[in-house]
Amino acid sequence: MAAVDSTLRELLQPVVEALDCELWGLELQASGRSKLLRIYIDREDGVGVEDCERVSRQVSSVLDVDDAVSGEYILEVSSPGMDRPLYELGQYERFIGEDISLRLRFPYEGRRNFKGRLAGLDGDEVVLVVADTEYLFPIEGIDKANVVPKF
Repeated sequence: MAAVDSTLRELLQPVVEALDCELWGLELQASGRSKLLRIYIDREDGVGVEDCERVSRQVSSVLDVDDAVSGEYILEVSSPGMDRPLYELGQYERFIGEDISLRLRFPYEGRRNFKGRLAGLDGDEVVLVVADTEYLFPIEGIDKANVVPKF
């Protein structure tokens, strides 16, 4: 679904930005005949319910006209939250020094799940320090990554 996601991003990013929000990420999940389109938005001063409502209305209208998601779907708009997902290298860069958890598409050294400090980026690889061991993971090999919230 990566091609669908990039098409949706190209379609929706200007809509979200026109509403003074940042399109942080989107996920299109299909389970049988039902689909869920989840859109994460962000703002410097935080995301409120009103922001989610405005973006939802505009995005819904654009999707209805463009028919970018075939068939029926559920649209969900929210903030990335404290455990915000990371999708792009620029987002990883913003959280260097923070703890993140990630799941790889394929096992590395017998594991798919890692949790550690995001030490930086090396080209298109994420540098993660786990218990004094440094790992380099190519961004395309990461299935899911989230910032670990601090309380």
